Amino acid sequence: MWERERVSEKNVDTLQYRVDGPEHAPVLILGPALGATWHMWDRQVPELSRHWRVLRHDLPGHGGAPARPATSVGDLAARLLATADAAGADRFAYAGCSLGGAVGARIALDAPGRLTSLALISSAPRYATPDTWRQRGVVVRTNGLDPIARSTPERWFTPAFAAAQPAIVEWAVQMVRTTDPGCYIAACEALASFDIRQELARVGVPTLVVAGAEDRVTPPADARALVAGIPDARLALVPDACHMAPVERPGEITELLAGHFSAALPAGRRDAPAAVPVPAQAPAGGTGRAPDALPTRAAVAALTAGEQSQGDPGAAYDTGLRLRRDVLGDAHVDRVAEETDDFTGDFQDLLTRYAWGEVWARTGIDRRTRSVVTLTALTAGGHLEELAAHTRAALRNGLTPQEIKEVLLHTAVYCGMPAAEAAFAVARRVIAEETTPRD
Repeated sequence: MWERERVSEKNVDTLQYRVDGPEHAPVLILGPALGATWHMWDRQVPELSRHWRVLRHDLPGHGGAPARPATSVGDLAARLLATADAAGADRFAYAGCSLGGAVGARIALDAPGRLTSLALISSAPRYATPDTWRQRGVVVRTNGLDPIARSTPERWFTPAFAAAQPAIVEWAVQMVRTTDPGCYIAACEALASFDIRQELARVGVPTLVVAGAEDRVTPPADARALVAGIPDARLALVPDACHMAPVERPGEITELLAGHFSAALPAGRRDAPAAVPVPAQAPAGGTGRAPDALPTRAAVAALTAGEQSQGDPGAAYDTGLRLRRDVLGDAHVDRVAEETDDFTGDFQDLLTRYAWGEVWARTGIDRRTRSVVTLTALTAGGHLEELAAHTRAALRNGLTPQEIKEVLLHTAVYCGMPAAEAAFAVARRVIAEETTPRD
């Protein structure tokens, strides 16, 4: 038996990790949730490391790991694969909680040959909405991580557990509070863009989906959506558990993982505990297909790269709609769509294709700069309703309230004091709304 801790100094694309267990045993990787360190798995390791070589890792900027923000869940998956290479793990079983589950699902889709089996705990094919994660990023950018840290117990634990285990609650708060804010914001952006509802049918490894019955962050409905889309996936509901089920119900999670992963071992290596029965539940609807099809990943990649769609109005519209949602938020775009009728439809089509699919998609200046220009122009024109939407967009594009104030002060000199006074009133209201943590 042995254990090792290591931070790679040779490759910035690897993660801080620790290994416990027999050197020649099958490898099992445990992925943490956003805001958590590898210590969230402490209660599972003594049992699991008897039969597996257990590798735990920290996310960037978590637990003292180097603060190198990841741009997407795919980026995190690539870093984890590089870490597995550094640890000598060609193939491995994987269990991930929340963001860790998203990373595991991404590996199952992008590098299926690396996985022997998969467990997704407190996970979802899409986590809440993009607006939810981008608003959380605005809160952290403006106020730091303290408001998010203080609200962590409500999201992670049931009230009964929080009342009975104050030391664990304080540990959780401090763990989140000491995370690097820039890496936390980047992880929020990664979750905002994560959506594998169309891809679930391609997951081809034995998959266990575990949900806390009391989870309000990724409720059991999200787990059922995973089971409905992943072929032959099994669902286990853990009673009296919230989002951080491995911490709140360590015994049940350990048994579920040991049973699932031992069943997937080659016949000659099944020396782990006997498989624990997992209650199967029929997927709702029984379609076997992920719900709510969205544009392809290729379209999203083209949007991110700012590729132009000249000569193809349809492609320009698709790119523009995705970018419009990304900048202004789903709620705003959905509201505009509901209000659009036969009279205004052609204008909204023109706006989406031209303003968003061509101008906003250009790569000559970044989104933060475009937000500065847009705020200035809207103030000069007195377009206060649009100014509210674009103040919200500016915050999500990375401008801080202080920077927005400076933009409006500068605008006052060149566009007039009355225009700037009205703009300040609008911006103050929006900033207050966006920088207040939501339950």
